[in-house]
Amino acid sequence: MQAMPSAAPDALFPAIEPYAHGFLPEQDGHTVYFEQCGNPAGLPMVFVHGGPGSGAMPRHRQFFDPRSTRVILWDQRGCGRSRADRPLLHNTTAHLIADMERIRAELGLEAWWVVGGSWGAGLALAYASAHPQRCLGLVLRGTFLGRAADIRWFFQDAAQLLPDAWWALARHVPSAQRCDMAAYVVEQVLHGEPAHALALAQAWSAWEGALTDRRATQPPSSSGATADAALLAKYRLQSHYLAAQCFFPPEGALAGCASLGQLPMAVLHGRLDWICRPQSAWDVQQALPGSRLQWIDQAGHSPYEPPMATALVAAIAHAAQHGQFQNWGQPLPSGD
Repeated sequence: MQAMPSAAPDALFPAIEPYAHGFLPEQDGHTVYFEQCGNPAGLPMVFVHGGPGSGAMPRHRQFFDPRSTRVILWDQRGCGRSRADRPLLHNTTAHLIADMERIRAELGLEAWWVVGGSWGAGLALAYASAHPQRCLGLVLRGTFLGRAADIRWFFQDAAQLLPDAWWALARHVPSAQRCDMAAYVVEQVLHGEPAHALALAQAWSAWEGALTDRRATQPPSSSGATADAALLAKYRLQSHYLAAQCFFPPEGALAGCASLGQLPMAVLHGRLDWICRPQSAWDVQQALPGSRLQWIDQAGHSPYEPPMATALVAAIAHAAQHGQFQNWGQPLPSGD
Protein backbone atom coordinates (compact mmCIF):
# COMPACT_ATOMS: atom_id res chain seq x y z
CA MET A 1 0.00 0.00 0.00
CA GLN A 2 1.39 3.39 -0.94
CA ALA A 3 0.14 6.91 -0.36
CA MET A 4 -0.58 9.28 -3.22
CA PRO A 5 1.84 12.21 -3.69
CA SER A 6 0.93 15.73 -2.61
CA ALA A 7 2.67 19.04 -2.02
CA ALA A 8 5.65 18.67 0.30
CA PRO A 9 4.99 20.33 3.70
CA ASP A 10 7.41 22.71 5.40
CA ALA A 11 8.47 20.02 7.88
CA LEU A 12 10.55 18.29 5.23
CA PHE A 13 14.19 19.09 4.62
CA PRO A 14 15.17 20.71 1.29
CA ALA A 15 15.46 18.49 -1.75
CA ILE A 16 18.85 16.84 -2.21
CA GLU A 17 20.55 14.58 -4.73
CA PRO A 18 22.38 11.33 -3.93
CA TYR A 19 26.11 11.54 -3.40
CA ALA A 20 26.42 7.94 -4.64
CA HIS A 21 24.21 5.43 -6.42
CA GLY A 22 24.53 2.09 -8.12
CA PHE A 23 23.19 -1.43 -8.50
CA LEU A 24 23.74 -4.70 -6.71
CA PRO A 25 25.22 -7.39 -8.96
CA GLU A 26 22.47 -9.21 -10.86
CA GLN A 27 20.92 -12.09 -8.93
CA ASP A 28 17.98 -14.32 -9.95
CA GLY A 29 17.39 -12.09 -12.98
CA HIS A 30 17.09 -8.94 -10.81
CA THR A 31 19.40 -5.94 -10.66
CA VAL A 32 18.54 -3.85 -7.61
CA TYR A 33 19.10 -0.09 -7.48
CA PHE A 34 20.23 1.76 -4.35
CA GLU A 35 21.47 5.26 -3.52
CA GLN A 36 23.05 7.16 -0.65
CA CYS A 37 22.19 10.69 0.46
CA GLY A 38 23.18 13.10 3.21
CA ASN A 39 26.35 12.81 5.29
CA PRO A 40 28.65 9.85 4.42
CA ALA A 41 29.86 9.92 8.04
CA GLY A 42 26.36 10.23 9.48
CA LEU A 43 24.17 7.71 11.26
CA PRO A 44 23.16 5.04 8.71
CA MET A 45 19.44 4.76 8.04
CA VAL A 46 17.81 2.65 5.32
CA PHE A 47 14.44 3.69 3.93
CA VAL A 48 11.99 0.95 2.88
CA HIS A 49 9.35 2.20 0.45
CA GLY A 50 5.73 1.14 0.26
CA GLY A 51 3.79 -0.67 -2.40
CA PRO A 52 4.77 -3.31 -3.16
CA GLY A 53 5.74 -1.98 -6.55
CA SER A 54 5.95 1.76 -5.97
CA GLY A 55 9.68 2.49 -5.69
CA ALA A 56 11.64 5.07 -3.73
CA MET A 57 10.95 8.70 -4.61
CA PRO A 58 13.10 11.86 -4.37
CA ARG A 59 10.86 13.31 -1.66
CA HIS A 60 11.55 10.32 0.58
CA ARG A 61 15.07 11.73 1.02
CA GLN A 62 13.59 14.83 2.62
CA PHE A 63 12.43 13.11 5.82
CA PHE A 64 16.07 12.84 6.92
CA ASP A 65 18.45 15.53 8.13
CA PRO A 66 21.25 15.45 5.52
CA ARG A 67 23.72 16.90 8.03
CA SER A 68 23.54 14.04 10.52
CA THR A 69 22.25 10.96 8.67
CA ARG A 70 23.55 8.73 5.92
CA VAL A 71 20.36 7.65 4.16
CA ILE A 72 20.20 4.60 1.93
CA LEU A 73 17.19 4.33 -0.37
CA TRP A 74 16.54 1.41 -2.72
CA ASP A 75 13.98 0.18 -5.20
CA GLN A 76 12.59 -3.24 -4.39
CA ARG A 77 12.66 -5.98 -7.01
CA GLY A 78 10.53 -5.33 -10.05
CA CYS A 79 9.92 -1.61 -9.53
CA GLY A 80 11.46 1.84 -9.79
CA ARG A 81 14.97 1.84 -11.22
CA SER A 82 15.59 -1.82 -10.41
CA ARG A 83 15.66 -4.02 -13.49
CA ALA A 84 14.23 -7.42 -14.35
CA ASP A 85 13.00 -9.07 -17.53
CA ARG A 86 10.54 -11.13 -15.48
CA PRO A 87 9.77 -8.94 -12.45
CA LEU A 88 7.50 -11.44 -10.65
CA LEU A 89 9.95 -14.33 -10.83
CA HIS A 90 12.16 -14.77 -7.74
CA ASN A 91 10.34 -11.90 -6.09
CA THR A 92 9.17 -12.65 -2.54
CA THR A 93 9.52 -11.05 0.86
CA ALA A 94 12.45 -13.36 1.59
CA HIS A 95 14.21 -12.12 -1.58
CA LEU A 96 13.67 -8.49 -0.51
CA ILE A 97 15.08 -9.17 2.95
CA ALA A 98 18.12 -10.81 1.34
CA ASP A 99 18.56 -7.76 -0.93
CA MET A 100 18.58 -5.48 2.11
CA GLU A 101 21.34 -7.58 3.63
CA ARG A 102 23.30 -7.46 0.38
CA ILE A 103 23.06 -3.65 0.33
CA ARG A 104 24.18 -3.42 3.96
CA ALA A 105 27.14 -5.70 3.31
CA GLU A 106 28.02 -3.87 0.08
CA LEU A 107 28.26 -0.62 2.06
CA GLY A 108 30.26 -2.18 4.88
CA LEU A 109 27.73 -1.32 7.59
CA GLU A 110 27.54 -3.36 10.78
CA ALA A 111 24.00 -2.16 11.53
CA TRP A 112 21.56 0.57 10.59
CA TRP A 113 18.26 2.16 11.51
CA VAL A 114 15.36 0.90 9.41
CA VAL A 115 12.61 3.37 8.44
CA GLY A 116 9.54 2.24 6.52
CA GLY A 117 5.97 3.20 5.75
CA SER A 118 2.89 1.21 4.79
CA TRP A 119 4.06 -2.03 3.12
CA GLY A 120 7.58 -0.76 3.81
CA ALA A 121 6.84 -0.83 7.54
CA GLY A 122 5.74 -4.46 7.32
CA LEU A 123 8.86 -5.34 5.34
CA ALA A 124 10.99 -3.44 7.87
CA LEU A 125 9.50 -5.58 10.66
CA ALA A 126 10.15 -8.76 8.68
CA TYR A 127 13.74 -7.72 8.00
CA ALA A 128 14.35 -6.86 11.64
CA SER A 129 12.86 -10.18 12.74
CA ALA A 130 15.23 -12.03 10.41
CA HIS A 131 18.30 -9.93 11.27
CA PRO A 132 17.78 -8.25 14.66
CA GLN A 133 21.52 -7.88 15.24
CA ARG A 134 21.74 -5.67 12.14
CA CYS A 135 19.10 -3.20 13.36
CA LEU A 136 19.80 -0.23 15.61
CA GLY A 137 16.06 0.44 15.75
CA LEU A 138 12.92 0.95 13.67
CA VAL A 139 10.72 3.89 12.72
CA LEU A 140 7.41 2.66 11.30
CA ARG A 141 4.64 4.77 9.74
CA GLY A 142 1.14 3.62 8.73
CA THR A 143 2.04 -0.03 9.18
CA PHE A 144 0.63 -2.67 6.82
CA LEU A 145 1.02 -6.12 8.39
CA GLY A 146 -0.19 -8.17 5.41
CA ARG A 147 -2.71 -10.30 7.30
CA ALA A 148 -5.88 -11.59 5.66
CA ALA A 149 -7.94 -9.09 7.68
CA ASP A 150 -5.71 -6.21 6.54
CA ILE A 151 -6.21 -7.14 2.90
CA ARG A 152 -9.94 -7.66 3.35
CA TRP A 153 -10.23 -4.26 5.01
CA PHE A 154 -8.81 -2.48 1.98
CA PHE A 155 -10.85 -4.29 -0.66
CA GLN A 156 -14.04 -5.00 1.28
CA ASP A 157 -14.68 -3.57 4.70
CA ALA A 158 -13.53 -0.01 3.97
CA ALA A 159 -16.46 0.28 1.56
CA GLN A 160 -18.54 1.54 4.49
CA LEU A 161 -16.41 4.70 4.59
CA LEU A 162 -16.76 5.73 0.93
CA PRO A 163 -19.45 3.54 -0.64
CA ASP A 164 -19.61 5.58 -3.85
CA ALA A 165 -15.85 5.43 -4.36
CA TRP A 166 -15.84 1.70 -3.58
CA TRP A 167 -18.61 1.11 -6.12
CA ALA A 168 -16.37 2.57 -8.85
CA LEU A 169 -14.12 -0.45 -8.21
CA ALA A 170 -16.83 -2.99 -7.39
CA ARG A 171 -18.73 -2.40 -10.64
CA HIS A 172 -15.85 -4.08 -12.48
CA VAL A 173 -16.40 -7.23 -10.40
CA PRO A 174 -19.21 -9.74 -11.06
CA SER A 175 -21.82 -9.57 -8.32
CA ALA A 176 -21.17 -13.19 -7.29
CA GLN A 177 -17.49 -12.34 -6.67
CA ARG A 178 -18.00 -9.23 -4.55
CA CYS A 179 -18.02 -11.24 -1.34
CA ASP A 180 -14.28 -11.76 -1.90
CA MET A 181 -13.20 -8.72 -3.86
CA ALA A 182 -9.51 -9.13 -3.14
CA ALA A 183 -9.30 -12.63 -4.62
CA TYR A 184 -11.09 -11.61 -7.81
CA VAL A 185 -9.23 -8.34 -8.38
CA VAL A 186 -5.82 -9.82 -7.67
CA GLU A 187 -6.42 -12.85 -9.92
CA GLN A 188 -7.73 -10.76 -12.81
CA VAL A 189 -4.97 -8.15 -12.61
CA LEU A 190 -2.42 -10.96 -12.68
CA HIS A 191 -3.97 -13.27 -15.24
CA GLY A 192 -7.06 -11.67 -16.74
CA GLU A 193 -7.70 -10.36 -20.24
CA PRO A 194 -5.44 -7.28 -20.68
CA ALA A 195 -8.19 -4.67 -21.12
CA HIS A 196 -10.07 -5.93 -18.06
CA ALA A 197 -6.86 -6.16 -16.03
CA LEU A 198 -6.05 -2.55 -16.89
CA ALA A 199 -9.56 -1.35 -16.02
CA LEU A 200 -9.29 -3.06 -12.64
CA ALA A 201 -5.84 -1.59 -12.02
CA GLN A 202 -7.13 1.91 -12.83
CA ALA A 203 -10.14 1.45 -10.55
CA TRP A 204 -7.89 0.04 -7.80
CA SER A 205 -5.64 3.09 -8.09
CA ALA A 206 -8.63 5.45 -7.87
CA TRP A 207 -10.00 3.61 -4.82
CA GLU A 208 -6.61 3.82 -3.10
CA GLY A 209 -6.46 7.52 -3.90
CA ALA A 210 -9.94 8.10 -2.52
CA LEU A 211 -9.09 6.37 0.76
CA THR A 212 -5.82 8.26 1.02
CA ASP A 213 -7.41 11.65 0.38
CA ARG A 214 -10.65 10.73 2.22
CA ARG A 215 -12.81 12.14 -0.53
CA ALA A 216 -14.84 10.86 -3.48
CA THR A 217 -13.58 8.86 -6.44
CA GLN A 218 -10.94 10.50 -8.58
CA PRO A 219 -9.83 9.48 -12.08
CA PRO A 220 -6.35 8.11 -12.82
CA SER A 221 -3.78 10.92 -12.80
CA SER A 222 -2.38 10.12 -16.24
CA SER A 223 -3.20 8.07 -19.30
CA GLY A 224 -1.61 6.86 -22.48
CA ALA A 225 0.10 3.61 -23.44
CA THR A 226 3.24 4.20 -21.37
CA ALA A 227 1.37 5.33 -18.26
CA ASP A 228 -1.11 2.47 -18.57
CA ALA A 229 1.70 -0.08 -18.87
CA ALA A 230 3.45 1.34 -15.80
CA LEU A 231 0.23 1.34 -13.79
CA LEU A 232 -0.57 -2.25 -14.73
CA ALA A 233 2.98 -3.37 -13.94
CA LYS A 234 2.75 -1.78 -10.50
CA TYR A 235 -0.54 -3.45 -9.61
CA ARG A 236 0.53 -6.78 -11.05
CA LEU A 237 3.49 -6.74 -8.70
CA GLN A 238 1.24 -5.74 -5.80
CA SER A 239 -1.20 -8.50 -6.78
CA HIS A 240 1.66 -11.00 -6.85
CA TYR A 241 2.34 -10.18 -3.21
CA LEU A 242 -1.27 -9.97 -2.05
CA ALA A 243 -2.11 -13.31 -3.69
CA ALA A 244 0.45 -14.88 -1.34
CA GLN A 245 -0.53 -12.74 1.69
CA CYS A 246 2.81 -10.98 1.18
CA PHE A 247 4.57 -14.33 1.71
CA PHE A 248 3.88 -14.06 5.44
CA PRO A 249 2.41 -16.62 7.87
CA PRO A 250 -1.15 -15.94 9.09
CA GLU A 251 0.15 -13.49 11.71
CA GLY A 252 1.59 -11.35 8.94
CA ALA A 253 4.69 -9.25 9.60
CA LEU A 254 4.32 -9.88 13.33
CA ALA A 255 5.17 -13.56 12.86
CA GLY A 256 8.85 -13.39 13.84
CA CYS A 257 8.80 -10.38 16.13
CA ALA A 258 9.56 -12.33 19.30
CA SER A 259 13.22 -12.06 18.31
CA LEU A 260 13.14 -8.25 18.55
CA GLY A 261 13.01 -8.02 22.33
CA GLN A 262 13.53 -4.43 23.46
CA LEU A 263 14.73 -3.12 20.09
CA PRO A 264 13.99 0.64 20.00
CA MET A 265 10.94 1.22 17.85
CA ALA A 266 8.72 4.20 17.04
CA VAL A 267 5.29 3.40 15.61
CA LEU A 268 3.42 6.35 14.05
CA HIS A 269 -0.12 5.97 12.76
CA GLY A 270 -2.73 8.44 11.57
CA ARG A 271 -6.00 8.35 13.48
CA LEU A 272 -7.73 8.80 10.10
CA ASP A 273 -5.74 6.19 8.18
CA TRP A 274 -8.32 4.43 6.03
CA ILE A 275 -5.87 2.28 4.06
CA CYS A 276 -3.92 0.63 6.88
CA ARG A 277 -6.11 0.25 9.93
CA PRO A 278 -5.01 1.90 13.20
CA GLN A 279 -5.59 -1.56 14.70
CA SER A 280 -2.32 -2.61 13.06
CA ALA A 281 -0.30 -0.03 15.00
CA TRP A 282 -1.97 -1.13 18.22
CA ASP A 283 -1.16 -4.76 17.46
CA VAL A 284 2.51 -3.89 16.87
CA GLN A 285 2.71 -2.10 20.20
CA GLN A 286 1.01 -4.94 22.04
CA ALA A 287 3.38 -7.51 20.51
CA LEU A 288 6.63 -5.58 21.01
CA PRO A 289 7.58 -4.34 24.50
CA GLY A 290 10.29 -2.07 23.07
CA SER A 291 7.89 -0.14 20.86
CA ARG A 292 6.35 3.26 21.47
CA LEU A 293 3.19 4.34 19.68
CA GLN A 294 2.31 7.87 18.60
CA TRP A 295 -1.18 8.48 17.26
CA ILE A 296 -1.25 11.37 14.78
CA ASP A 297 -4.51 13.30 14.99
CA GLN A 298 -5.97 14.79 11.80
CA ALA A 299 -3.74 12.58 9.65
CA GLY A 300 -4.52 9.70 7.33
CA HIS A 301 -2.20 7.39 5.42
CA SER A 302 -0.09 9.83 3.42
CA PRO A 303 3.32 10.67 4.89
CA TYR A 304 3.05 14.13 3.31
CA GLU A 305 0.06 15.40 5.28
CA PRO A 306 1.55 18.11 7.51
CA PRO A 307 0.74 16.47 10.88
CA MET A 308 2.26 13.16 9.77
CA ALA A 309 5.25 14.72 8.02
CA THR A 310 6.05 16.77 11.11
CA ALA A 311 5.78 13.74 13.39
CA LEU A 312 7.81 11.49 11.10
CA VAL A 313 10.65 13.98 10.72
CA ALA A 314 10.66 14.45 14.50
CA ALA A 315 10.71 10.70 15.18
CA ILE A 316 13.63 10.15 12.80
CA ALA A 317 15.50 13.06 14.39
CA HIS A 318 14.78 11.65 17.87
CA ALA A 319 16.16 8.27 16.80
CA ALA A 320 19.30 9.89 15.41
CA GLN A 321 19.87 11.96 18.55
CA HIS A 322 18.87 9.57 21.33
CA GLY A 323 18.97 6.04 19.87
CA GLN A 324 15.88 5.01 21.84
CA PHE A 325 12.23 5.95 22.46
CA GLN A 326 11.78 5.34 26.18
CA ASN A 327 10.60 8.89 26.80
CA TRP A 328 8.69 9.30 23.56
CA GLY A 329 5.13 8.43 22.49
CA GLN A 330 2.80 6.24 24.49
CA PRO A 331 4.34 3.31 26.46
CA LEU A 332 2.88 -0.15 26.27
CA PRO A 333 -0.17 -0.19 28.56
CA SER A 334 0.05 -2.54 31.51
CA GLY A 335 -2.49 -5.27 32.08
CA ASP A 336 -5.00 -5.44 34.89
